[in-house]
Amino acid sequence: MRKIFFFLSIIFSLHVSAQQKMIVAQDGTGDYKNVQEALNAVPAGNTNPVTIFVKKGFYKERVIVDAGKNFINLIGEDKENTIISFNNHTGTKLPNGDTVNTYTSASFFVYADDFHAENISFENNAGFNAGQAVAVRIEGTRASFFNCKITGFQDVLFLSGAGVKHFFKDCYIEGTTDFIFGAATAVFQNCHIHSKKNSHVTAASTPGNIPYGFVFFDCKLTADSTVDKVSLGRPWRPNASVTYINCRMGKHIIPDGWNNWKNPANETTARFAEYHSVGPGANTAARVQWSKQLTDDEVKKYTFENILGKWKP
Repeated sequence: MRKIFFFLSIIFSLHVSAQQKMIVAQDGTGDYKNVQEALNAVPAGNTNPVTIFVKKGFYKERVIVDAGKNFINLIGEDKENTIISFNNHTGTKLPNGDTVNTYTSASFFVYADDFHAENISFENNAGFNAGQAVAVRIEGTRASFFNCKITGFQDVLFLSGAGVKHFFKDCYIEGTTDFIFGAATAVFQNCHIHSKKNSHVTAASTPGNIPYGFVFFDCKLTADSTVDKVSLGRPWRPNASVTYINCRMGKHIIPDGWNNWKNPANETTARFAEYHSVGPGANTAARVQWSKQLTDDEVKKYTFENILGKWKP
């Protein structure tokens, strides 16, 4: 029996590797009806690119991309109508008796390396007053998201891995408090960052030995009409690194720009910077003195190669 099981496992793994493409459709017209089933079909230790195409639909499920299931491309049919959603939030009691915390509150978890998503929405719809409720948590390295929506309220995008690197292009990211946070290095290019509460956009926890944390290039920062007091970020850990380059900032961004998280000691260690911010929220002359306005020479160091290394997403 064990030999037969082993043989069938090999055949199945070869089938997935040869197929390299799976279709998820709620109406049964694809290979699987939900996203997690398709991910479960990818063999552990995968080294071949696998594309999972997700047809339009509202997929209410808690999804995990396990470590070792690398090189997965998750492609949605339409980001506005292809939605992966769940309502985890801190304080929730699980069936096994555990209590959900920030690290376990996500709708979508990425523990694998070289994950790519495109044309798809990820959300945590636990609600405005639910507290910490992550939409996407990424622990692996070299994750990239193109033309995706990532939405929720508090703590929406958790880039939890230290020393790992990610890339977001043409994405819409929406939340309330600290909704882009974590220890990773990440580039955001031409993204739309939308605030739904008077609070903070980022809460980086960049280690002191990592030169770059979150770097925003050519991004647009907007807010709900009732929101008028938002900071660009506060340091979750003392050496937090966040930089905005050529970004357009709405009037909701406070003149001070940044927040020290009620700890003046963070002002000597946090690495917060801007270059050529524009818009009504770009009052660079009024920024806190412990933040930095990059010079033309200094900004030249902020190349994709310097930030992301040899990886070309």
